Amino acid sequence: MDLTHLKIAEAARMAGVSPSTLRLWEQQGLVDPLRTPSGQRLYDAALVERLKTISWLRSEKGLNPAAIKQALMLDDAADRADEVTEEGREAGDLSIGMKVRHLRKEAGLTLETVARATGTTVSMLSTFERTSQGISVTTLHNVARHLGTTIAALSGQGKSRKGASLVRDGQWTTWPTTASGVTIHVLADGNNQMECHRFDLAPGASSEGAYQHEGEEFIHVLAGGLDVILDGDQFHTLRVGDSFYFESTRLHSWRNNFDGPTTLIWINTPATF
Repeated sequence: MDLTHLKIAEAARMAGVSPSTLRLWEQQGLVDPLRTPSGQRLYDAALVERLKTISWLRSEKGLNPAAIKQALMLDDAADRADEVTEEGREAGDLSIGMKVRHLRKEAGLTLETVARATGTTVSMLSTFERTSQGISVTTLHNVARHLGTTIAALSGQGKSRKGASLVRDGQWTTWPTTASGVTIHVLADGNNQMECHRFDLAPGASSEGAYQHEGEEFIHVLAGGLDVILDGDQFHTLRVGDSFYFESTRLHSWRNNFDGPTTLIWINTPATF
């Protein structure tokens, strides 16, 4: 079988529908297959990916053809933005969601593949790629790790800088906010061995799940309070003035358990967060 150009029956099987459904989608203007000189329909990898998207929008989201066409137009617009990047636009100009999309497409991965591997849903990941909103710190960390990068790099922290880094009070670079109530400020610019951050957490803000990575971590509480859970069963409650160190390879999650804002100094080393 030529996996680069599939016939209609093979493409339909990969999309989980019937050949007659593909013909109907073609009539509805949702997909435009390639044609041989004799008129036989052929589907390349990009078209098969589009078929899978249409199938998901129809079965999981319950969208009608008009709504599916609109969703596909948004997806095509995002693809055009990716093409701009390929033509020379610096990745730093892109939103964090678009960076994730660009890396995913560059790796040849589908939304479904990344969502399944990182414990999220296709709809949440798709929305995040378009809006840079709606996923937790844990999910974003897992997505970044699956794509071979880090949240810090996606947020633009990995730019090289030589010498000392002086950051004045209140003049921190702030990471794009992707999860409700979690604001992360960069306390040391550049591509360093230590990632030094200030976390400002609204009441109830949390990691929304556990994650792990290489390295070591240090937390110091400036205001409020924090619950840290290691390995799923070791609970540690931190109050103002408390410090906490642990190895990042241990599963860890956290939550602001205080009835007001919590402010932390959080250091990761090496830069794997």
